[in-house]
Amino acid sequence: MDKNRIIPPSELIINEDGSIFHLHIKPEHLADRVFLVGDPARVDVVASRFDSKEVEVSSREFHTITGTYKGKRITVLSHGIGTDNIDIVVNELDALANIDFETRKVKENFRQLTMVRVGTSGGLQDISHIGAYVAAEKSIGFDGVMYFYDQTDKIRDKEMEEQLIKQLDWKLDGLKPYVVSANESLIEQICQDDVIKGMTIAANGFYGPQGRMLRVPLMDVDLNKKIQAFEYNGRQITNFEMESSSLAGLAALMGHRAMTVCCIIAGRKALKMNTSYKNSLEDLIDLVLDRI
Repeated sequence: MDKNRIIPPSELIINEDGSIFHLHIKPEHLADRVFLVGDPARVDVVASRFDSKEVEVSSREFHTITGTYKGKRITVLSHGIGTDNIDIVVNELDALANIDFETRKVKENFRQLTMVRVGTSGGLQDISHIGAYVAAEKSIGFDGVMYFYDQTDKIRDKEMEEQLIKQLDWKLDGLKPYVVSANESLIEQICQDDVIKGMTIAANGFYGPQGRMLRVPLMDVDLNKKIQAFEYNGRQITNFEMESSSLAGLAALMGHRAMTVCCIIAGRKALKMNTSYKNSLEDLIDLVLDRI
């Protein structure tokens, strides 16, 4: 992309106070380390561990606090639910880091962000049981967001995509799964023996796209069974969530380090659900804060 291009106001939307459109934070508010969560209330839980806080902003579902934790400057931010929200958040975080708001041009010196999303998830295998921590080493996007961007061939696992279409006997016309990997160095940084390196599906919905049927029949009632049976290079799909694919994919295209790690709160194979997951999730928050 031409670095001399002046990005028009309709594409880079800056509020009157100098903040980015949706997040309502300014470039100086952003730390290099970004801790992402879905729930705006969970931002307070993460920030309660901080030694100091320098800024707090809330706008819609986007709640942001920047502060320090054990000498590390960290921004914790809520993104809401879904890969569409991740598209907003990652683009605006990158703009805050790498676009000059005065000239509306890309900065000469690239600033790399490290983004770790901590969330909840449904496990699909015995290994990804309730209470386990699973990192999305590979993300399988059921959402389509990445198809709107150029040069995704460089970051996608085409061979695994072909195996998904074949083994899942894919029946959903107009939607094709894509596969992207989390940043390898960040996976090694966060994942020790207490975190499973998994293959995660990012679904574009909570009910039908994850095989839940209430009153409306599903297009493929056997899809979850085929997902659980899927195998690629000796590995199985471990869990469902709703954001990891666009986070890993957009970050890779932009040159940032990003990954998702989830606390498993639902056993889709065992048909069980743990609604009292607060303590397990808080332990995962502490783990990521120490390692980010």
